[in-house]
Amino acid sequence: MNRRVFLLGLLAAGCTSGGPSDELLIASGERGGMYYDFAALLAAQLEPGLRGRAVETQGSLENLERLRSGSVRVALSLADAAHVADPALELRALGRVYENYLQLVVRADDPARRVADLAGRVVSLGAAGSGASLSGERMLAAAGLGGSVRVTHLRLAEAARALADRRVDALLWSGGVPTPVLEGLPGIRLLPLADLLAGLRVAHGSVYEQVSVPVGVYGSTREVATIGVANLLVCRAELPDEPAASIARTLVSRAAALVPDQALGTQFLDVRSLIGTARLPLHPGAAAVYRDLHG
Repeated sequence: MNRRVFLLGLLAAGCTSGGPSDELLIASGERGGMYYDFAALLAAQLEPGLRGRAVETQGSLENLERLRSGSVRVALSLADAAHVADPALELRALGRVYENYLQLVVRADDPARRVADLAGRVVSLGAAGSGASLSGERMLAAAGLGGSVRVTHLRLAEAARALADRRVDALLWSGGVPTPVLEGLPGIRLLPLADLLAGLRVAHGSVYEQVSVPVGVYGSTREVATIGVANLLVCRAELPDEPAASIARTLVSRAAALVPDQALGTQFLDVRSLIGTARLPLHPGAAAVYRDLHG
């Protein structure tokens, strides 16, 4: 049996739901963000025999729930969210695909210069099902703010409008830089987050690392030190080896075609970085591909 027939048979047997029986659904994120853009590119580049489609979601937490329910077979997730997933999910990584930047955005004329300055103010920590909602709660705890911030959960486009209209004082977004929705928002700047890194790592481990947003992003005149979290392409352990291997081959062979416009300095699509999955085990099918390519 050739690979195309084999893959189509697997999918027709129930590997996906919510679309045609031969369609591999990829839980992604909000339109306008890197999650969705990357998943759409990946779906378009899959090997013959796999038909993919990006599914718009609110982000990592929703994506993991969709994996649990079986409504998708592949999903994107921040590493910190993946590590707190239900062990019964038996989560496996297909690869580390890029670095996610935590971006805490305020208006340029706002007096806040650090996270602690947001005490008593209104902050959107991303959509309710997003990875930013988890990272954001941890960020506030590391800053010692606890319940002193008035937290709301808005999708990116809505949060950007609310910031411009002064209905929120800050928004947290977790994604690539520059993010187009934010780039189109005049008069904004990022608050530095790197001073929270030590506390986050003590509390939650090495899934967090320091990264810098380059000069010029959102009109900045200097680099902004913030926090990065690996973004993983994940599935359940029950995904058969061949579709997992096929996806891994696509990540390697089509790397140049899988870089969203908003991926400035964030893309990790080579064999050495794909296997850096923040301690989440690789799916055996993907691991075999990377072994063949890199030894």
